[in-house]
Amino acid sequence: MAAALPAAGLPVLSSRASAAPAAAALPGGGDLGPNVLVFDPATPNIQGKLDEIFKQQESAQFGTARYALLFKPGTYNGLNAQLGFYTSIAGLGLSPDDTTINGDVTVDAGWFNGNATQNFWRSAENLALIPVNGTNRWAVAQAAPFRRMHVKGGLNLAPDGYGWASGGYIADSRIDGTVGPYSQQQWYTRDSSVGGWHNAVWNMVFSGVEGAPGQTFPDPPYTTLDTTPISREKPFLYLAGGDYRVFLPEKRVNARGTTWGNGTPRGESLPLSQFYLAKPGTDAATLNAALAQGLNLLLTPGIYHVDRPIEVQRANTVVLGLGYATIVPDNGVTAMKVADVDGVRLAGFLIDAGPVNSATLLEVGPDGASADHAANPTTVQDVFVRIGGAGPGKATTSMVINSNHTIIDHTWVWRADHGDGVGWETNRADYGIRVNGADVLATGLFVEHFNKYDVEWRGERGRTVFFQNEKAYDAPNQAAVQNGNTKGFAAYKIADTVTTHEGWGLGSYCYYNVDPTIRQDHGFEAPHKPGVKFHDLLVVSLGGKGQYEHVINDVGAATSGTSTVPSTVVSYP
Repeated sequence: MAAALPAAGLPVLSSRASAAPAAAALPGGGDLGPNVLVFDPATPNIQGKLDEIFKQQESAQFGTARYALLFKPGTYNGLNAQLGFYTSIAGLGLSPDDTTINGDVTVDAGWFNGNATQNFWRSAENLALIPVNGTNRWAVAQAAPFRRMHVKGGLNLAPDGYGWASGGYIADSRIDGTVGPYSQQQWYTRDSSVGGWHNAVWNMVFSGVEGAPGQTFPDPPYTTLDTTPISREKPFLYLAGGDYRVFLPEKRVNARGTTWGNGTPRGESLPLSQFYLAKPGTDAATLNAALAQGLNLLLTPGIYHVDRPIEVQRANTVVLGLGYATIVPDNGVTAMKVADVDGVRLAGFLIDAGPVNSATLLEVGPDGASADHAANPTTVQDVFVRIGGAGPGKATTSMVINSNHTIIDHTWVWRADHGDGVGWETNRADYGIRVNGADVLATGLFVEHFNKYDVEWRGERGRTVFFQNEKAYDAPNQAAVQNGNTKGFAAYKIADTVTTHEGWGLGSYCYYNVDPTIRQDHGFEAPHKPGVKFHDLLVVSLGGKGQYEHVINDVGAATSGTSTVPSTVVSYP
C-alpha cells in the first residue's frame, strides 16, 4: 500500500513590496506516491506484493517503472524479497537493527541464464537480515549499493551456479559471517565489519573495514586501507514516531567500521516538511521554484524530463531520490548544476542522457569554482549516469566536478554497450568524469566505455579508492581511438600539470569486440612526479579482444593471448 504522510505546514516566505501577486508557495511534505510501498509487520500478503513487483521488474533492464519498498520498524518473518531492476528496499528505522527480516533480500541471475554482469540499478539499505539458510545471496553488478545492512549470517556475492559477476559496493554494513565473492571480478567495501572474506578474482578493495583481509595484492588481489580518509554516509528516510524524516549522517575522518554499531548514528535530522516531494512528470521550473523557496528535493520513483537544469544554489541542500528516480535532460540541457556552496548532498538518482547532445549532464560547481569546502564538502552518492541503452543518448562530458573537496561516493557512469540507441556515434560520449576541483576524493568509482578518456583528473591532491573500468567495446578500428601519437585513450588520465595525486586499487579492462586487433598503450596515464602515486593497478584483456602494451605510462607488462590474465603494477612510480 502507498504511504500516507502527515500533512505539513507551508514554508513562510518573506514579504516584499510589489503590485504583482506573490507566487503561491509550494508545499513541503505530503504523500510519497503510488510507487513507494510501505509495509508494517501486520500488512497482509507482503510476499505476494514483493513477488508481483519482482515478476514485473526482473528483466526490465531498460523499462520505465520504478519502485521503493519501505519496511517500518519491526520483525518480518518468512520473506524472500527478490529485487529486479529499478527496485530499492529499505528499512525505516534509525538503525538497521530496528527492522529485521527473518528471510532474505535476494539478487540472482536466472533471468540472464546465470550471468550476473547485468544486474544493475537496484539497492538494499538499512535492514537486518537473518537468512533462511544462513547466507544471503546478493549477486549484483554496477549501480547496486548495499548500505547500512546487518546480515546475521554470511553474504554470497555470486549467482547460483557461480556464473560471471561484475560488481559491486558495500558501505556502512555489518556481515556477521563470511562474505564470499566467488566469481565477482571486483568489489569495494567501505567502513564496514565482516566476519571473514573468502576468495578474490581481480580486484578486491577495502577501506575502513573491520575483519578485512590484509594487504596482499596481487596474489590474492586484496588492497586494504585501514581507514577511509573522509566519508559521510548517504542520507536516508526513516520514521520518528509516526513522522517521516530524513537523516543526514555527519562527516567522519579516517573512518573505520559502521556509523550505527554503538547506538544512534551521529548527524542531523530534517522533517519531511522541509522537502518538496516531486512526482514523475514534475518539470524543472517547479523543482527550481521549490529549491529557490528553501526546500530540499525528494524525488519519488519515476522519470523526470527537464527542459532546463535543476539549479541547486543553497548550501546544505539535499536532493534525494527514491527507487532510482531518473532525470532525463531534453534538448541538450545539463540535467543538474550545483553552485559552489558548502554541504550539498546528492544521492540516489539516475541521470539518463537525452537524444540531443548535452555538453554536460551533472556539474558540481561552476567553472573556476574556488571556495574551500573542507569542513563541509558536497557529496555525490549513488548518483548514476547512463548514455544510451534505453534509447539514443549523447553527452560530451557526463560528470564535471569543479568544487573543491567534493566526495564522490559510489557512482557508475556508463556509456551503454547494449540496449537501444547504442553505436560508436549513436550514443557518442567522449568523457565520463572530469575533475577540475582540488582535494576531491572518490570512493568507489565505476566509469565505463567512453569514446575518449573515461576519467580525466585536472585538480590537485585528488584521491581515488577503487576504480573499475572497461574501455569502449565498439571502437571500429585503431584510428578511432588514436590519441595523437598514443594508441588509445587512457581509462584514467592525470593531467600533466598535476603535482599531487594518489590512487589505490584501480583496474581497466578492454574488450574490443568489433576490432580485436586494437591496442592500448596503457590503461593509466600520469605525469612522472614524486607526488603522483598509485598502488595496486591492473589491466586485463578480456578473451584477447584488444591488448594493453603497459599498465601505466610505459610501466607494466603487456597483456597477451586470450587467457584473460591481469597485468599488474603494485606501486608507481
